[in-house]
Amino acid sequence: QVQLVESGGGLVQAGDSLRLSCAASGRSFFNGAMGWFRQAPGKEREFVGGIWWINGVIYYPDSVKGRFTISRDNAKNTVYLQMNSLKPEDTAVYYCAARTKTGTIYVRSEYEYWGQGTQVTVSS
Repeated sequence: QVQLVESGGGLVQAGDSLRLSCAASGRSFFNGAMGWFRQAPGKEREFVGGIWWINGVIYYPDSVKGRFTISRDNAKNTVYLQMNSLKPEDTAVYYCAARTKTGTIYVRSEYEYWGQGTQVTVSS
């Protein structure tokens, strides 16, 4: 059974930073990837970054590039999302996701496993 456990959300002010963690257990994602998505009220879930496990290549959408950074701890099977210079429009529930196969890293439907989500609220 695969488990993804997220932590690190909270309420911050605009300009502040937060670091989210996602600990994976249950199987290896050697040929796959781990990604971060977010969903604001009334909006679709959107990709905010992902890392291919086999080579460590990371992708970000333009909306967060330069502000968000993904890193990983292989020994702990954990991926982090460091979010800097947060804006009110970053407010959303943030989800960690994992996939076991190659494909297109930002395509939501290609992820097989999802965490429970953690709320990030940025006040102005």
